[in-house]
Amino acid sequence: MSLTITGLAKSFGQLAVIEKIDLQVKTHEFVAILGPSGSGKSTLFQLIGGLLTPDNGTIQLNEETIDGRKGLISYMPQNPSLFSWRTILENVVLAAELNDKPDYEEAKRLLEKAGLAEFEAAYPNELSGGMKQRVAFIRALLSKQSLLCLDEPFSALDEFTRINMQKWLLSIWEEDRKSILFITHSIEEALFLADRIYVLSKRPTQVKAEITVPFARPREESLLETNEFFLLKQQIFQYMKEEIAE
Repeated sequence: MSLTITGLAKSFGQLAVIEKIDLQVKTHEFVAILGPSGSGKSTLFQLIGGLLTPDNGTIQLNEETIDGRKGLISYMPQNPSLFSWRTILENVVLAAELNDKPDYEEAKRLLEKAGLAEFEAAYPNELSGGMKQRVAFIRALLSKQSLLCLDEPFSALDEFTRINMQKWLLSIWEEDRKSILFITHSIEEALFLADRIYVLSKRPTQVKAEITVPFARPREESLLETNEFFLLKQQIFQYMKEEIAE
């Protein structure tokens, strides 16, 4: 599933939020978005998801225009948004349940891979924050949509849990490589996870830089300690600093 955004613009009254963004996610690609707070990253996801309609430009999935159309992407927010009255297994199959007959065997397989097999009959209040995020990601994977939009899913986690979640996400994603568009505030997270990174400017938002991440897959935590990783992190940091300082 490929995503192509061309000349995208969105304003709210006199407030211009997004201005002429061009962006692409190729089939099976993992793309990250970095940008200062208030730069319209979440607005961009709302446009892709059809919750908002662009003022100008087009959004295409596999070359079909989807402006203002809902239900074509899978979305994972910062908050895992699990239903407290449903078991973990029932939460995992929810998206598939709404669109088609859920595959309980596949759901159980992914829960086992996530180390959550013994919790399938448990309820969300019995899980830690990292465990809830695993459940939310499995739910997104089980949806019929082949484009996943992840909106800072690990930002509320502590550093060690976050690193473990990043490694786990990559291990799961490597199995079928759904196309992913991932919003984050962390340069390290973007570099560790993504094939390409878009750095956004301050509002009204445009693409300030596009970086191809040169590191081979699969990626290990030791990558974070290499000189190549540090130098690229510093380059992106300078892009971000320019936007905050202006």
